[in-house]
Amino acid sequence: VRDFAQTAEEMGFHHLAAPDHVLGVNVASRPDWGDRNTSKDFFHDPFVLFGFLSACTQKIEFSTQVLILPQRQTVLVAKQAASLDVLSGGRFRFGVGVGWNPVEFVGLNENFHDRGKRQEEQVRVMQALWAEPHVVFKGKWHSIEDAGINPLPTRRTIPVWFGGHADATLRRIAKMGDGWMMLAHPKGPEAETAFATLRRYVEDEGRDPNAIGLEVWVSTGEGGPADWRKELLYWKSIGVTHVTVNSTFARGPHRRIAGRTMADHLHAMKQYHAAVADVL
Repeated sequence: VRDFAQTAEEMGFHHLAAPDHVLGVNVASRPDWGDRNTSKDFFHDPFVLFGFLSACTQKIEFSTQVLILPQRQTVLVAKQAASLDVLSGGRFRFGVGVGWNPVEFVGLNENFHDRGKRQEEQVRVMQALWAEPHVVFKGKWHSIEDAGINPLPTRRTIPVWFGGHADATLRRIAKMGDGWMMLAHPKGPEAETAFATLRRYVEDEGRDPNAIGLEVWVSTGEGGPADWRKELLYWKSIGVTHVTVNSTFARGPHRRIAGRTMADHLHAMKQYHAAVADVL
């Protein structure tokens, strides 16, 4: 993983992304489960992974895509994120989601059913802890009695981006987010409508839509260099600020590459960067 990160940085990529799952199910006891998030799937803890990679790299940024925030303890996550931000020199962008797998929530002793509303309060708690050395907070799920974390982030804040595509997620971004990681729609009218909806919600909150980042995933699993370039130019034309090359994802509109080795993925990344480098 060190070699992968260093090679990506040398190629000219701006950030590395990592997903988050703590538990994977045993499909032997769940014959109807399918192949999503099983015990065969390998996930490094993102904070440990990025802490390690921050010492192996110089400038590439790190982004969780996404960390399932409601299944974790909020104050502990705020501390972990702040520590990573400091150790990496401010290179961390924090993507959060609400998750979909109740098995993880049960194992981590958290409530699956209130995860969306609780996430909103979690972000408020973290933002308060990152901004001030001492915090007094009383919410529905959290209480902090004049205490704080140390170290604080380098800029007294960490960018919080949201994954997901529910209307409640878009409203949450408009209220308190720094960006949206949009994976649900391919290029075209659906994506444009979703972005327009988010911008309208942001304006309703009295914030500047241009200050909210937009991220999409692309893959080298379909088409060739000319197609990838055309797709990137399209996304840029409708306001997308971040494009992640993820050639392993195969759900919804996304297609993965056939190869599964590190060499296969590095080759795909090199091809993609060569195709789009001059229009980034």
